[in-house]
Amino acid sequence: MLDEVERWLERRSWSAAERPLDVLLAAKREAGAQGTVSVVLPALNEEETVGDIVATVRRELMSSQVPLVDELVVVDSASTDRTARIAERAGARVVQRDAILPRLPALPGKGEVLWRSLLATSGQIVCFVDADLRQFDAAFVSGIVGPLLTEPSVQLVKAMYDRPLERGGAVVPGGGGRVTELVARPLLNLHWPRLAGFVQPLGGEYAGRRSLLERLPFPVGYGVELGMLIDALGLVGLDALAQVDVGVRRHRHQDGQALGRMAAAIYRTAQLRLSRGPLVRPELTQFTREGAVFVPTTHPVDTAERPPVLTVPEYLPHRAA
Repeated sequence: MLDEVERWLERRSWSAAERPLDVLLAAKREAGAQGTVSVVLPALNEEETVGDIVATVRRELMSSQVPLVDELVVVDSASTDRTARIAERAGARVVQRDAILPRLPALPGKGEVLWRSLLATSGQIVCFVDADLRQFDAAFVSGIVGPLLTEPSVQLVKAMYDRPLERGGAVVPGGGGRVTELVARPLLNLHWPRLAGFVQPLGGEYAGRRSLLERLPFPVGYGVELGMLIDALGLVGLDALAQVDVGVRRHRHQDGQALGRMAAAIYRTAQLRLSRGPLVRPELTQFTREGAVFVPTTHPVDTAERPPVLTVPEYLPHRAA
């Protein structure tokens, strides 16, 4: 198994610099309709960062000189700040989550937004980018879209990057991605060792062919990235998966309790795929100190999953269009 992972790393791990924009544009022209690219930003109260990301993509990847991206959509999860207004002003098409497939009440969670975005976009290559990135580099898009334009056998591409932990003015190199190191990486190595080569399995920046994404179930919450990797491996095999180094990812970090809830959802996603059985207690109790006592708070663990969008009746006319 180690030999297979090492061979995969040699064949399916690249850096963004290996595919300059002129190479990508030539490949896009040759691909025709199959080379259309949609960029999706799932957003919830991201007024501080979403505008810069949108402006960078439009300026560097959607100009007449560099028409790499055809569509830029921000799917807003009912933000209470100026996220939608700022994104629209910067040049994105903003779609409210609840306006997509309105017959189906929306569930909270990022995976829900990504799943619904397939009904609000038209590109044959769909690129997801988290909306909380700071000092955003357009290579986060062009880098992970690149292999899908130049390698016909590749179907899903994850970004990999350095992930410093920045707190209170101090920077810990490689200190980010704590849930990855403590939960996701052990799970993958123990149960899906063929996926052990992914540097950032939980990263929110990845791109896939619509023909694959529409056949995948989407966990509605934090488990979406892990579930997508595992399910894609089963559907198309390891050689159809790839990763690209895009540099450094800087973003807002969550506190320890939020990370605990994330870890529980990710474990639940893995557990479903291992046994397809129910958890005895799909809840997580956490504690905070209030004066001299610890007060428990219980949170539900994300357990819902949306089916492959290809099974949704409203998607078929959208796909045909």
